[in-house]
Amino acid sequence: MLFSADNVSFGFNGGSLLENVCFTLNEGERIGLIGGNGEGKTTLIRLILAELEPETGVLFRKNGIQIGYLAQNGGYDSENTVYAEMREIFAEDEHAIATLRETERKIAQTDERSAEYRALSAKYEFLNKQIAARDSYHFDVRIRTVLNGMGFERCYDQAISTMSGGEKTRLKLCRLLLEDPELLILDEPTNHLDMKTLFWLEEYLSSYKGAILTVSHDRYFLDKTVSQIYEIENKKLSVFKGNYTKYKILKAEKTARLLKEYEKQQEERAKLQDYVDRNLVRASTTKMAQSRRKQLEKMELVEKPTLPPTPPRFQFSYSEKPYEQVLDVQNLRLTAGEKVLLENASFALMRGEKCAVVGDNGTGKSTLLKTLVQGKNPAIKTGRFVKIAYYDQENANLDPNNSVLEELWGRHVLWDQTRVRNLLAQVKLGAEDMDKKVRVLSGGERAKLALAVFSSENGNVLFLDEPTNHLDLPARESLETALREFDGTVFFVSHDRYFIRALAGKILELENGSATLFTGTFDEYTAYKTTQKPLAQAPAPAISTKSAQKETSHRSKEERAADAQRRTRIQKIEKEISALETEESALNASLSDPAVTADFALLTKTCNRLDVIKNTLDALYAEYETYL
Repeated sequence: MLFSADNVSFGFNGGSLLENVCFTLNEGERIGLIGGNGEGKTTLIRLILAELEPETGVLFRKNGIQIGYLAQNGGYDSENTVYAEMREIFAEDEHAIATLRETERKIAQTDERSAEYRALSAKYEFLNKQIAARDSYHFDVRIRTVLNGMGFERCYDQAISTMSGGEKTRLKLCRLLLEDPELLILDEPTNHLDMKTLFWLEEYLSSYKGAILTVSHDRYFLDKTVSQIYEIENKKLSVFKGNYTKYKILKAEKTARLLKEYEKQQEERAKLQDYVDRNLVRASTTKMAQSRRKQLEKMELVEKPTLPPTPPRFQFSYSEKPYEQVLDVQNLRLTAGEKVLLENASFALMRGEKCAVVGDNGTGKSTLLKTLVQGKNPAIKTGRFVKIAYYDQENANLDPNNSVLEELWGRHVLWDQTRVRNLLAQVKLGAEDMDKKVRVLSGGERAKLALAVFSSENGNVLFLDEPTNHLDLPARESLETALREFDGTVFFVSHDRYFIRALAGKILELENGSATLFTGTFDEYTAYKTTQKPLAQAPAPAISTKSAQKETSHRSKEERAADAQRRTRIQKIEKEISALETEESALNASLSDPAVTADFALLTKTCNRLDVIKNTLDALYAEYETYL
């Protein structure tokens, strides 16, 4: 056991922030810490770090525990170069190796029969064991592995003092990974990482020997790296087994169960109270009424569960369908100043497809979207009846001097005010927000207003640039649901991999000046990127007719029949997987519906079906891999 909390409470200035918190953190565990802003996540971390002491309760820390902490913007200053700073971590290893070499030299010059020789031999054996235990000879490999994985392969000789804040935070994470503490606490570790680095970090953490406590809004990262979720809500801490996706299911089940228990007790109390009210004054039933009143007084009240607030609701629709091919790009050249972002990029989008654009920062994702929306480049052709709606991550299309009401109403002057207000209310901009100027809105409020404007355009082809920026998790999940239900075309840029995973059926990757279109889900794309195996859906390499005939002619009739059966089975498995994944997505989406979570029987049935689907998919995936 590394750390435990027993009924710990803490507050500031007389106000309570955490109440009766209990948990145990053991060696090697992977914990995801979640909760709304101001719920106490940072306070809990400071208690673990002994920067704060609890007002009540008991905290236990393992004696001599080594804790590494990455703050949200936790870089550091140093005049060292990147490599020299990392090398300092292994000063003890370098000293041990140098001492071993010196001992070897002395042994070679000492009489084998002397006491000094025996002492030097014992020292040599001790140093060898120490070096082997610490794997000291490979410290340079470890440094290069971590630095290269975190994107510093070209920065070994760069002075840390010249780096940006984001780079310093990444470098701090490198140092923590190399220091290898027993407990690694990471606060929003994915903020400054591109997708390639994220994949590397997730893989590295999967083999990390110590325990990890992660605070993150990156749901995909939580799914990949944690096996328990600690949720802080309403001053309480709840523990859920599983990753973030499993937590969502368990949280819905728990809320439904507690609500059912509360409603059942309230019904029972109402019946008892009604009996007391009707029978207390009657002589023949007074004793029975008094007995029920005592029963009421002794009853331990079930606290009404706090239901999550209704998230914003988004809806996308259009009036006219476009032709089948909505976008055709052939040999597009894209530049930013003198820098060539894309050369000879060619791809097409069909009606109803949902495609995510991915790539490292600076590869031209946002520039590509803007160029496609403008449609002025001769390499870009849009289909007939295509109506484009564009969401800009900077919300540059909003007038900062307009009020919230004016911003939407000014675009639809024929609408009545009730319709405008209703649309704004759906995205959680209420009556108190109507007269606010756009310039004073928070990032989240501005994003909701921009999405309301975006949805009102009724585009049948939607272009979105980082639509989840500034949205909290409920709002992100609501947007995911709306776009998943939209039957038009969606082309979007996002760093939110969970969001990509929920929507995309195609991935357009921008890398090294080229654009590559992958047909398949985000999970299939990541599998391809990590294993470099072609996707099942990707076109097979071209084989000449002559060579194909030659290959076929050398196979027996039984071999050709077996191959045909194999292809048939693969196609059947792919169809079954696709159908089950569609059903799984629909069931997961239904778990955010209050009508489902309030119906315990329906919720139980839904969760049981999800378990069956998961087990079936696991079996199908395993069988599918045998055919690859």
